[in-house]
Amino acid sequence: MKLGVCYYPEHWPRARWASDAAMMAAAGLRIVRIAEFAWQLMEPAEGRFAWDWLDEAIATLAQAGLEVVLGTPTAAPPAWLCAAYPDVLPVDNQGRRRRFGSRRHYCVNSPAYRRHTERIVTALAARYGRHPAVIGWQIDNEFGCHDTARCYCPHCTVAFRRWLQNRYGSLEALNEAWGTVFWSQTYDDWAQIEAPILTVGSPNPSHVLDYWRFASDAYRDYQQLQIDLLRAHTQGQWITTNFMGNYADLNYHDLAAPLDFVTWDSYPTGYAERYGPVFYRSDEQRPVFAWDVGDPYITGFCHDLTRGLKPRPGGGGTPFWVMEQQAGPINWGAINPGVRPGTVRLWTWHALAAGAEAVIYFRWRACLYGHEVHHSGLLKHDGTPDLGYHEVMRLATEAETLAAVAAYPPEPAPIALLLDYEDGWALQMQPHRRDFGYLHHLFVFYRAARQLGFPVDIVPYHADLTAYRLVIAGNAYLGTSAHEEVLERYVRDGGHVLFGVRSGFKTATNTATDAPLPGLWRPLVGATVRAWHALPNGVGYGLAGEVDGIGPEATFWAEALAPATARVLAYYTSGPFAGEAALTDNGYGTGHAFYLGFYPGFEQATALLRYLTARLDISPLVKGLPADVLAYRRGPYLLLLNFGDEAREVEPDGMQRMTVAPRDLVIYYPHVRTDT
Repeated sequence: MKLGVCYYPEHWPRARWASDAAMMAAAGLRIVRIAEFAWQLMEPAEGRFAWDWLDEAIATLAQAGLEVVLGTPTAAPPAWLCAAYPDVLPVDNQGRRRRFGSRRHYCVNSPAYRRHTERIVTALAARYGRHPAVIGWQIDNEFGCHDTARCYCPHCTVAFRRWLQNRYGSLEALNEAWGTVFWSQTYDDWAQIEAPILTVGSPNPSHVLDYWRFASDAYRDYQQLQIDLLRAHTQGQWITTNFMGNYADLNYHDLAAPLDFVTWDSYPTGYAERYGPVFYRSDEQRPVFAWDVGDPYITGFCHDLTRGLKPRPGGGGTPFWVMEQQAGPINWGAINPGVRPGTVRLWTWHALAAGAEAVIYFRWRACLYGHEVHHSGLLKHDGTPDLGYHEVMRLATEAETLAAVAAYPPEPAPIALLLDYEDGWALQMQPHRRDFGYLHHLFVFYRAARQLGFPVDIVPYHADLTAYRLVIAGNAYLGTSAHEEVLERYVRDGGHVLFGVRSGFKTATNTATDAPLPGLWRPLVGATVRAWHALPNGVGYGLAGEVDGIGPEATFWAEALAPATARVLAYYTSGPFAGEAALTDNGYGTGHAFYLGFYPGFEQATALLRYLTARLDISPLVKGLPADVLAYRRGPYLLLLNFGDEAREVEPDGMQRMTVAPRDLVIYYPHVRTDT
């Protein structure tokens, strides 16, 4: 397990660099990420490079025994480039050309921007591609941040038409796939197809889904351009980029595939505040944690999602890095709470427990200017140690334990959540009930599983599902033949899959299926969705059945199920669906497919998972976990992390009872308690 820091030597006098490097090394830091926003300094005018400052910065860090991660600087094109080639600037969904003065102000489909990208990345890689201190590369920075995943400029429109021609081959096929007969939208010339913005009413959802697919593919292709340039000029250096956890405007599975490993940027207090509505239902009470730790279930979901972006043969994900770890108060939330001693250390151990191989703190020193002046670093604005630095110094005393735990992979998960970005996009476009969210439907099962003590993987359909006892497809909304084949084979050969509401409602082109619901999944489920209701707040249909705790009622969304070959596990006791099935179990091959016909609250998801795991003989890591304690295992090490403000008593099976202090952790190695 390595610790590191994000450093901006260009922000500080050169006379300071050596003392900064010495302080980093003294704190046990080993990795430094630099230069991802320094294009203007690298190339102050078109074709004129200036490397002396970067040569010196790398040499200074190397002399202190530090390893360097270099960022390609394409997230922040310089002013001279934007002034000379204004068509590199993106166009927003209101048709407005965005301006210079921030970051991420470029279009990946701009031919001019791709030419400039080729020049700067080639020059950078040619100079440092064999430098002994440079261990790897971060491409760009946070693709899609600041609502930049989709550009609507003329270059994108032309590229979109080419993308459609490759996908459909003919206008006849496109018109059929999109259902353009609706509202007289039929096309008879490719040039008639525009970006789906500025329409009087809502644009065709099939058109929009394909545009979002195209935009994601464009970022994948742009990333590949940089990968190819780096591969051609480097030796023995890895390549990655930094993702943003639950960010869903780009298909992270596609972007992750060609990378050596994946990283993400973890800001627990900011994520809890900004993305709480993404993960929790509007009518749902959130759990309470210590006020400065964020929400560990949201942070854990992002850790586990990142680990699953590059699934391994035989099941599970691959080790990841946290390329930016919050190290104190941030600046982009509404409150940006202070952080107490112990919290940054707890976040670091949480990342390690979930499978991180390295944690890189953001940032070294609080900046004196620009957007991030209120964002803390390991050092204060005046260059003296801040709380984060003291936290890292404490972690340095635990380096031996960190390394011992990191030597083992995370515990193989018996449960997998299926994540499909296109399902999420399609639901986002037409949620029917405005607050129906794809991710918070997955998250209710994730939080239930984690609180019950079960490890969870979050994986795509193309993962090796045979390793999992239970696969949860929360909203398998777009019923595609490829996905149907995957899950049919998995269940036929002995697997167990749980489908959630609205599964199979749409086809791959985002049109409604003309088959009885749940569409392609119906033979596997052995039941038909006879009717479905979005339920207003305060309205519920009573529930009963053999699953303890499944009641008292279905709220938010309900579907009436008509079993064919399936067995009824729960049924409605009141309302217009009274007497009809609400949860079914269908034996198929040597496995089972379950269909949950209502949107569960947290207690209901917990009850259902308790029932299914008992039936499948899946044992948790720890039983009876308090709501603010999470359990992880790496090899022989059991880690219990308390994110609350009160001490918690925990007694793992066969082990001694213990007290986990607030905002702290304990480690069992085996049957021996270790207070780190």
